[in-house]
Order: sequence, then C-alpha cells, then structure tokens
Amino acid sequence: MSSKSSAESSAQSTPLVPRQALERLVEILDTDPPGGVALLGSEGVGKTTLAGQAAERLGRGDPVWVLGTAALSMVPFGAFGSLIEIHDVGKPAALIQSAAESLLVRANSAPIIVDNARLLDPLSATLVYQLALEASRAPASPLIVNVRSVLRAPQVVSALWEDGLLQRFDVPPLDAAETAAIVAAAPGRRGADAATMYRHSAGNALHLQLLLATGGTEETLAGAIDRYLSQLPQPVRDVLAYLCIFEPLNRDHLVALTDEETVAKSLETGAIQSRDTGVYAGHPLFLERLATSLDKALVQRLRTAVAGRLATEPSQTPADRLSRTLLALQCDAPVDGDSVVAATQEALRLGDLGLAERLARGALDRGEQFSRQFEARLALSSTLAWQGRGREADAVLAAVDTTGLSDQQVMDWAVPRAANQFWMLSEPERATAFLNNVRRRVITPSARITLDALSATFAMNAGNVHHAVAVAEQVLAHPDAPDMAVAWAASAAALSSARMGHFAAVAPLVDRALSSEYPGLLRFTVGLAETTTLLMAGQIQTAYETAQLFTDFAELAQPGRAIGEVLLAQVLLARGEAAAAEELLRPASATLERTGYSWGPLALTLLATALGYQGNVPESAKALARAQARHGTKSAMFAPELGVARAWRLATIDDRPGAITAARDAARMAQRSGQNAIAVRAWHEAARLGDRRAAAGLAQIIDAVDCAYTRMAMEHASALAAGDAAGLAAAAEQLAAAGFNGAAEDARTQAEMVG
Repeated sequence: MSSKSSAESSAQSTPLVPRQALERLVEILDTDPPGGVALLGSEGVGKTTLAGQAAERLGRGDPVWVLGTAALSMVPFGAFGSLIEIHDVGKPAALIQSAAESLLVRANSAPIIVDNARLLDPLSATLVYQLALEASRAPASPLIVNVRSVLRAPQVVSALWEDGLLQRFDVPPLDAAETAAIVAAAPGRRGADAATMYRHSAGNALHLQLLLATGGTEETLAGAIDRYLSQLPQPVRDVLAYLCIFEPLNRDHLVALTDEETVAKSLETGAIQSRDTGVYAGHPLFLERLATSLDKALVQRLRTAVAGRLATEPSQTPADRLSRTLLALQCDAPVDGDSVVAATQEALRLGDLGLAERLARGALDRGEQFSRQFEARLALSSTLAWQGRGREADAVLAAVDTTGLSDQQVMDWAVPRAANQFWMLSEPERATAFLNNVRRRVITPSARITLDALSATFAMNAGNVHHAVAVAEQVLAHPDAPDMAVAWAASAAALSSARMGHFAAVAPLVDRALSSEYPGLLRFTVGLAETTTLLMAGQIQTAYETAQLFTDFAELAQPGRAIGEVLLAQVLLARGEAAAAEELLRPASATLERTGYSWGPLALTLLATALGYQGNVPESAKALARAQARHGTKSAMFAPELGVARAWRLATIDDRPGAITAARDAARMAQRSGQNAIAVRAWHEAARLGDRRAAAGLAQIIDAVDCAYTRMAMEHASALAAGDAAGLAAAAEQLAAAGFNGAAEDARTQAEMVG
C-alpha cells in the first residue's frame, strides 16, 4: 500500500473492544451518589477512549467534555470557555462557586469529562477541584479527570485524589488478549500479526492504533506518530500546524485558513476531531511531535495567519479574548494597544498576575503609540507590586509624566505608588509625605476621600487604631465615597475595631468592605477581623471554618494563598495545634518574606510562636530574629504579637521570669495602642506562662472587652493568682470545651502543680 493510501487509513477506524478496565471503571462511577474518578496513565494508553466509553455505559446523557490544550493553559478558565458563566470577578471563592454551578446546570447530571488535565490553567484546575467537592457533598454529575502520569500534574490536580475527592484509577496497557481482539477486528488487518503488534506496542492503545493505520513496525510511540504524520497529505499537516499555534479553532476558521476539502480529509484520517467547543487534534501527541519540526519563521507566519483570521470575528468569552490578545502580541503585525490594555485589566480582575504582566509589557515594549499607555503602566505596576516586586513597580510609576493629568488620573497613579512605598519598599515616612503632597494637588472631594481612606489603612498598620477608625468613619459617612475608598476604609475599620474589642462594629464593616468593587487583597484584612472577633467570642470552630475559606483552592495565586495560610495558622495556634500551624507558616512566611506586605512579619512572628509552643530552641530563635528584622512601622500593629513570640522563645530556654516579663510588656503595649482585645490575649499568654499578676492586668480592661474569651482568660488567671487547683482545673475544662486546647493543657498542668 502506498504512503498516501496508508495516510488515508483513518486512525479513528481502529475498532473498540471490551477492556477489563472499563468494567472496573463503570463500577466505580455507577454509584449513588455518582462517584468520581481520576484516570492516570501514560500517553496513548487509552484514557480518553476509556472515559468516553464509561460515560456512554452510564446512560446519563451525552457527557460534557472539557479539554486542556497548550494555548488555553495560558489564560484563566481557558479550557472551559463558553461552557461556564463568569460572575463575581475579584472574589475568587464566589467566582469559582458560580462557575461550578453554571457548569453543573449545563451538564444536568450527565458526566463531565476533563481531558488532558495537566494543561489546565490554575483557575480551570481550581474549578475542577470545586466540581469534585460538589460531587463529594451531594448528588451531581459523575466526574472523570484524565491525567498523564509520566508528567508532574499541578498540585490542585493531584490533590483531587490525594485529598480523597476522586478515586485514583491507573489505566493499564492492553493485555495480549485485548490486543489480539483489536487486531482481529481491524478492517483489512493488512497482514498484521497480533503477537508482533503486541510486542511492538507494549499494549499502548495509540501505538497499536497507529501501527494498524500505517502498516509500520516502529517500537516507540514517538516513531509511530512520526510515521503517521509523515504519511498525511501536506494540507492535512498544515491543519495540524495551525492547531499547534491555537487549539481549538472552530471549523469555519480552519476552512478559511485551508479549504473545506482539507478539513474534511483531516477529520476522515483522524488527524483532527470535532467537539462542541471546536476542532482539536486527533491526539495531543500529534501536535507535540509536529511542533518540534516547525521552524521559527514558519511559526511566525502561522501565528500571523491565525491571529488575522480570529480578528475577523468578535470574541465570545474572557478566555477567548485573552488568548487572542496573547497570540496577537506574539505576531509581527501591529496590535491594538488599547485592546491589549483592556485584556490586561481583565486578567488582573481574574487574578492572573503573570498573564497581566505579560500583556502589559507586551503592549509597552513594542514601542507603538496608543491612547491608553497611562493605563498600561498602571496595570503593569499593579501586577509587579502584588507579586512583591516593589522596586520594579516604583520604577514603572516614576516614569509617568503627571503633567496635565486629571484628578482621577492623579489618584489612579498616586494611590498604588503610595501603597507600594508604604508596604513593598518599607518607606512609610516617604509614603505619608507623598500622600500629603498629592492631597494638596487634587481638588475633587472623591479624590481627597480616597486619600483619606488610604491614610486610615496606613494608620492601622502603624498601630494607631483609634485614628484609623476615626478617619475611616469620616470616609464611610461621606455620600460620595468611591468604592476604592470604601474598601480601604471599611477593611481598616473592621480590623481595628476587632483588635480594639469593639466587636459589634465588625460585622457591618465587613459587609461594607466586601460589597465594594475593589476588595482585592483587602479581603484578607477583613478575614483577620472576622477570625479575631470569632476567637474572642469563643467560637473557635467557626473561626477555623472562616479561615479555611481563604486557603481552599480558590486561593491559588500568591501571595493570596500564603496570606490565607497565615489566617488559618492563627486559629490553629489558638486551638493548640502548633505543629500544624508551623507546617503552614514555614512556606507562607518564606513566600511573604519576599514581598513587602505586613503579613510577612506577622507570618514570621506566628512561626516563632508556634516553634516556641513546641519548645524548639534553635528554630524559634531563628524565626524570632527574622521577625524582628522584618518588623517596622508598616507592621507596628502586630508589635504585641511579636512580644508574645519573644516570651515563648524565652520559655524554650527555661527563662520563665524573662518570658513573663516579655508577655506583660506585650500586653501593656497593646493597651497603650488601644488594642484591648489583643491585650487580653497577651495577658492570658502571661498566665499560661505562670504569671500570677496577669489577673490584675486583665482586671484593668475586662469591662472594655466583654466577651467569652476574656471571661475564660480571667477565670484562668484568677485561679492561678489564688493558687486554686480546683479553679485551674475548672478553667482548663472550660477552655478545652471551647477548643482552646493549648491553654487548657497549660491550666491543667498548673492545677497539678498547685495541687
């Protein structure tokens, strides 16, 4: 048979025969409620075919296919495209939840198959995790996720089976009998010997399929693919080349780039396949192998052709817009800089900082003039600052010519620059002076209100919580306060109020902050206000569940995930789970230490405390030294926590008097700064360390911080001061019942010593 006729033998015509693996897979999936499976296996072993067969056997309707591709892995929700509706942009947990709900409605209990999951972008992978969570909680669509086992999968993908949400199913190669059945049923057979085919293919389904289609004898899968590709007509290879650039493309685009006959022939040969979401390669490996043979000049010509064709139709989804824009920036042809800026801002709203930086730089580095260069610089500086690259962000903003800018433009430039100076560059005095200079320049009320809101946040971080609340209240009372000002002011007031012990004010402020359009990383400030309030109310389980919301897989991007882990670690320390807190805080502190966020010193402070609780002498000393080195005006609010960490560090070397003195100093520091709730906690730490005068300290502020935790701390400290063993035992029981197990153990030990 000629090469041409060999190429025209459809790879898709290989017969399907029953596999033992299929029966086991269907048994797992056909449960009530429906199960979920992660199919792992080497490339070409037959995961996709097996998933499709299993879905058909379930009889729950046509499956919804989600296919990961290289092009779509570069943009948020790329693999899902038009399959989902996107709402609540800027609020990761709500965004993922709404996307999952829209997909489940679309599936209507039919199976959802996620193919080539290693090529999912982070948000798509997060959405798959959410779908698995939904399936584990209530009846939903069966979920099948295909993962190539020879390559490392993203953490959120491997967590699907590691966290027990999906059952791992390792797809075995075809055995000799299954191979023989396929060879026997193959049209023409072309003199194929089953034993020889099995020896060459080693039971790999794709390898066997290609050997039957081409008549080859290659003993490697790569060799079999290369033969298959070489036997395809050149126009069909051209179709695959276009898909190397951008996959999927819809059929109309491929026809316009080639012709109808070529696309039909490509489908017939199995080189490509058509799905509801577009046309894909017949197998991902076809593109991986073909891409290695494309030279740079050809790739550029293909990119330009595809980008030009895509530009003839409006984009339909954010993923479509972002992927098209990214492709256009890779071409030699001029681009619409304004549309690139719009895409950059969309990427920022979706939380993809890497993509936003790439787009913004792409627009600015081309040297082409466009009207929104100012916005491009702002977007680029934001991506750099949020990644902790403060010096780079400041350089981008410093290059802006502010002559002739409107008040709103001045604000758009000044607010991120001041924030960057305060946190990322650790230059609070410079930031405050800069803010004052800008305030003298602007004249509109909304601009001045926004600057006041940012100054409230600066005051809070500097430990001046009373001033922060006073300024924030003025901002929030103004009827013309813009959303950005509301976000800054409400979040600062919420956390300041929680630390002051004004708990009734916290919930309304939290709601006000989260209702604004710009919550961003401020949602973590709000989260700390919530967990602080809940811990003081003695609701430790609710505090834990609240903190967990900031560490689920909706929070993948850094530094967000690390900050969320700090919130959770704070609750774990209150529960007496120091080792678990340490496990979170080590990587979180390393991540945050590279940024300028005040969360960095707090993470190191809590890490030192966790190590001190465990009596780890050398490690607690190292962590405390790092915390002290990073501490400054921008984290002065957390100075009492640093004092507590110092106390427990001294306790590790059996310096109890020094430890008690350090805890007392921390409590008094908190009182002087108006952070009475934190003072209560510090006095209780002193009691845990054996301070018989802690009760007197608590008595000074007990009326100002009326809550369950204050009462428990007072009972513990009072029993210690009185040498009352029964009282200490009762305090231990009360603390344990509320979930404060570390403090309960200390009270129990003290009761035994007194008794």
